[in-house]
Amino acid sequence: MTKLRLAIVGAGPAGIYAADILLKAERKFDVSIDLFEQLPAPYGLVRYGVAPDHPRIKGIITALREVLDRGDIRLFGNVRFGEDITLDDLKRHYNAVIFATGAIRDADLEIPGIDAAGSYGAADFVSWFDGHPDVPREWPLDAASVAVIGNGNVALDVARMLAKHAEDLLPTEIPDNVHAGLAASAVTDVHVFGRRGPANVKFTPLELRELGELRDVDMVVYDEDFEYDDAARAAIASNKQVMVIDRVLQSWRKRDSVNNAGGTASRRLHLHFYAKPLEVAVDDDGRVAALRWERTRPDGEGGVVGTGEIREVPIQAIYRAVGYFGSPLSGVPFDKRHGVIPNREGQVLSKDSNERVPGIYATGWIKRGPVGLIGHTKSDAMETISHLINDQGMWWQPLDPSPEAIPDLLASRGVRWTDLDGWHRLDEHEIALGAPHERARIKVVPREEMVTLSRGE
Repeated sequence: MTKLRLAIVGAGPAGIYAADILLKAERKFDVSIDLFEQLPAPYGLVRYGVAPDHPRIKGIITALREVLDRGDIRLFGNVRFGEDITLDDLKRHYNAVIFATGAIRDADLEIPGIDAAGSYGAADFVSWFDGHPDVPREWPLDAASVAVIGNGNVALDVARMLAKHAEDLLPTEIPDNVHAGLAASAVTDVHVFGRRGPANVKFTPLELRELGELRDVDMVVYDEDFEYDDAARAAIASNKQVMVIDRVLQSWRKRDSVNNAGGTASRRLHLHFYAKPLEVAVDDDGRVAALRWERTRPDGEGGVVGTGEIREVPIQAIYRAVGYFGSPLSGVPFDKRHGVIPNREGQVLSKDSNERVPGIYATGWIKRGPVGLIGHTKSDAMETISHLINDQGMWWQPLDPSPEAIPDLLASRGVRWTDLDGWHRLDEHEIALGAPHERARIKVVPREEMVTLSRGE
């Protein structure tokens, strides 16, 4: 039976789903899979990109854990591709590699003043409140009025975490340093800006509903944003998701807080539609002072055009949540414009000649860009795996495919990698930290502490 030694770089949903699909679907090869992850713990964006008050989405970890716990996939955590292990190393020890490294950087928002002090990327903030080991422990939360640019789920996550009272997050797995930071937050008003109208948003009804359930937070919407054109009315009538979103927003219009009138809560969350960001105004110290934006209007075809009416909202901080962007990988083709590995259905292509690169594949957001929910990752992985199976003639011929080669290599380089048993140790430790406080877990944040606990040192 033909042996297939496969490396997968990235132990988030994309990488784990790809491994699972290959092991379940393929019986004509003797398959062995090694999963490499730069963080000491697996699960990628499910652990470090989903807000801690989203236990339903966190439930995906249960399914991912079942895949890893079968025992037919080896995990090498705390291993950085390009530093601890290289593409040449993988060619020497495997038949092929799948890159599933995701997209973790913020996409750019190119408007004047966006780089001022007090301007942040949503991805960095998400990493902070999820206890990512490679971001600072402190986060500046001294602004009373904050703007969030974007109309997707990440924008609503950021807005919700800024507006929500810290004590209401205690039942979750929020790290201690994050709880302390949010408890000291000066925020009173969070303004969310979207360029188009309520019928064109990218967030889901579930995310929107959760905003309206926040304790001591008034939802503020504006009547002028609900003068729908025919295209918006058609979208509401034909799309169930849009219909539910409209129903939620319309229910908020009936509350006392609408149009800033009569709200009694200590915090407010404002939703501004038909608002195109133009410029971040800065004060004499170079800090964020206001957001200038242009009022837009429907163009009759589902899009918007500018009206020329310029407005300004005083703010002291701004978060851009306009999408994620992939990062280049050493020795691997990269499309700088789109932030992805150039590929055809997961088969990696040379950037210059557009020809197939033997042995290298991609799946997840580094393959298709940061679009779609976690569930889309399965069908994405299926496509990549089907090509991998049929590409036997293009596999590498490794000089040393032995299982012990990789542990020996990492040990010789002084890499303190973590394995699946180590993740179980860390997982149990975090859960035990949370138990006395009736919390789901308390995340261990420092990388060194994660590694030491995982390795039982």
